[in-house]
Amino acid sequence: MVDIAKLLKCSEHKIVYWMMKYHIARRSRSEASYVQQNPNGDPFNIQTSLSPEEQKIFWLALGIYWGEGNKVSPHVVKVTNTDPDLLRIFQSFLTKICHISPEKISYSIVAFHDNNSTVVRSYWANQLQISPEKFGKIVQIPTQGRGTYKKKSMYGVCMISVSNIKLKAWILKQLQNLKNAWVV
Repeated sequence: MVDIAKLLKCSEHKIVYWMMKYHIARRSRSEASYVQQNPNGDPFNIQTSLSPEEQKIFWLALGIYWGEGNKVSPHVVKVTNTDPDLLRIFQSFLTKICHISPEKISYSIVAFHDNNSTVVRSYWANQLQISPEKFGKIVQIPTQGRGTYKKKSMYGVCMISVSNIKLKAWILKQLQNLKNAWVV
């Protein structure tokens, strides 16, 4: 409404008046923000006709998200794990099935304070076939007690995320459909 008012060189109240008079629905702030951040439409395009190989990626990725994905945040699709194979499958799902541009995918690493950050960054960049600069600053945490933590997470934990409320809603809907079909 603010943009329309500026364009027509009138007050925002006048725009509100005419919208109410002609029963024109207003977008929520969230919807307006989404449109402003994505002026060319959704930054993803879900592929519906899948080859057998793509179907495997689709079902595996849904399972990965069900087990490892962040379901708390309403707008971020995020998977965190120490297994590069698992993360590559999810990365493939985002790029090949959802057609997310690689530039829209964010990566981050959490490692123990005594892990060499250059080695950790290089390892994950090589495993995921991305530039080491995609990780930004590595979060380093103190050692968690005694034991063989380095054998389990010698290269830390990697997170792959995409910030998009509609993509998140679509994935959650796919999970709900899967639950409805399989869970008794």
